[in-house]
Amino acid sequence: MRILVTGAAGFIGSQYVRAALSGEYPDLTGAEVVVLDKLTYAGSTANLAGLLGDERLTFVRGDVADPDDVAEAMAGCAQVVHFAAESHVDRSIDAARDFVVTNVLGTQTLLEQARRQGVERFVHVSTDEVYGSIETGSWAEGQPLDPRSPYAASKAGSDLLALAYARTHDLPVVVTRCSNNYGPHQFPEKLVPLFVTNLLDGLPVPLYGDGSNVRDWLHVSDHCRGIELVRAGGRTGETYHIGGGTELTNRELVQRLLDACGRDWGFVREVPDRPGHDRRYSLDIGRISAELGYAPRVGLDEGLAETVRWYEEHESWWRPLKAAAGGARHGAPIQRAAAAPSLADLR
Repeated sequence: MRILVTGAAGFIGSQYVRAALSGEYPDLTGAEVVVLDKLTYAGSTANLAGLLGDERLTFVRGDVADPDDVAEAMAGCAQVVHFAAESHVDRSIDAARDFVVTNVLGTQTLLEQARRQGVERFVHVSTDEVYGSIETGSWAEGQPLDPRSPYAASKAGSDLLALAYARTHDLPVVVTRCSNNYGPHQFPEKLVPLFVTNLLDGLPVPLYGDGSNVRDWLHVSDHCRGIELVRAGGRTGETYHIGGGTELTNRELVQRLLDACGRDWGFVREVPDRPGHDRRYSLDIGRISAELGYAPRVGLDEGLAETVRWYEEHESWWRPLKAAAGGARHGAPIQRAAAAPSLADLR
């Protein structure tokens, strides 16, 4: 089988490809993998180090919103796993058009080519942010969408397009929605890697508002394993939630990161909250658990300790990324910024 994985030079997609080619997913044993990635600021072939020479892997540099790039990459592929997306909430507030082009138009371009080619499975990877905020309880898959940021709105639009192609064209689409991911190879504008790398350097970290926003934390390996379960056995036209099972306020998470890095609360700088900051996300994972046997395996303490170790041991990976991102917001390299508040994506 030949499978197209979009956005696989990024954080989550590269984890999926590494696991697939290393034999972690039995149903993909012997499969050929085509990676389509534009290599924007958050994507790097360094995330696929050790795999680019594998004869089972083909890398295509291209844009999911470009029909020619998509047609080239998808040629001969029986299945598609679609990770490619603009995903940073703060960036979406300042540059919403980029998110609409990649997340909505890009998804439609992939869906249309998949329809023309007659692919047998299309997995669309999405986020819990499409639901907005929930004060109590957890969202089931049928909850109405109520996005609060341009990023979330663009993902909600792409979800609806994917499900519409399933119903209009009988395209075998399944949708996954996940909670907050963390783990190795995450671009250092997101909360966990930004805080870890700042703390390792003895620099302060920014905390939005009062830090009471609640998120469920999911290790990237658990997320990708859930996606693989859905790819292999999910019901066409359905949506599946993938969660980590550990809800924390951002203040509680920051305390764990301080402890893991040997720092104290004096390194925290409280900064003004961002516009439209959702208070709480929570996913009900009953469907994927009952139908496909999913359960998270990586506990948060174990996962955070592993993640901190990875960033300690891979400075050569993250330092150039932080330096290159420095001019993107407020004109200073994020490793030198006193607080870097606008780069703390507290999804």
